[in-house]
Amino acid sequence: MRQDETTYDLSPLVGDIDGAFLAADGIERTRAALAAGQLPEVRDAASLRIGPPVARPQAVLCIGQNYAAHAAESGSTPPAEPILFLKHPGAVVGPNDDVLIPRGAQKVDWEVELAVVIGREASHLESPADAADHIAAYTVSNDVSERDYQLSDPGKQWTRGKSCPTFNPLGPSLVPADEVDDVQALRLWSTVNGEPRQDSMTADMIFSVSYLVWYLSQYVSLQPGDVINTGTPEGVALSGRFPYLRSGDVLDLGIEQLGTQRQNIT
Repeated sequence: MRQDETTYDLSPLVGDIDGAFLAADGIERTRAALAAGQLPEVRDAASLRIGPPVARPQAVLCIGQNYAAHAAESGSTPPAEPILFLKHPGAVVGPNDDVLIPRGAQKVDWEVELAVVIGREASHLESPADAADHIAAYTVSNDVSERDYQLSDPGKQWTRGKSCPTFNPLGPSLVPADEVDDVQALRLWSTVNGEPRQDSMTADMIFSVSYLVWYLSQYVSLQPGDVINTGTPEGVALSGRFPYLRSGDVLDLGIEQLGTQRQNIT
């Protein structure tokens, strides 16, 4: 946990930040321990690998084409209701870990996304207004995709194109929901080898964060630690305006207030 650029060790409280920790008021317990001076400083933090901010999520739920301009560049009309697909939790890695191109893959794409982390079970919520009570935090997600795997078959196997190992860098920070000024007014961006790709605002979402949590709760019992990737803006390789990722590329992406990622493509 960071406070004024100091990194503190959470091991006196927990071994990993996971669903059980979040469900047991882990964020508030962390704040109390920090205020009481009970968390030791990590003095060599800059030399350590950053892992995913949520350990072993039970589910990674993803929303497709949630920005109108991205739907258009994908050749689709904006959806009338959220498009849901799943990503295998084994795809989740740290924010700066290498992204591995699968053997024979030709169309590996990037997608910067706002990720929602659930803190309390959400099932059949009455309205989108109820969603806030079930959101623990937000973080940055890269919904890496292999477009041939995803779209080449008539049935469009989205999950197949999204679930390869390393295909979901997550992090670096887990920012408590009440510390984000306005989740629907955040800038998100990506670059490849320093060249701009995506640059948009979460205000451009077709379906808001609160609507998505409410909507998903009608069909899925969302559990603490579950991750929801809320969709990506325009500026991906699928548009035809940019080349797909190749070994040796460097991908940078980030979201205002939530931090940045960097991946080497190998």
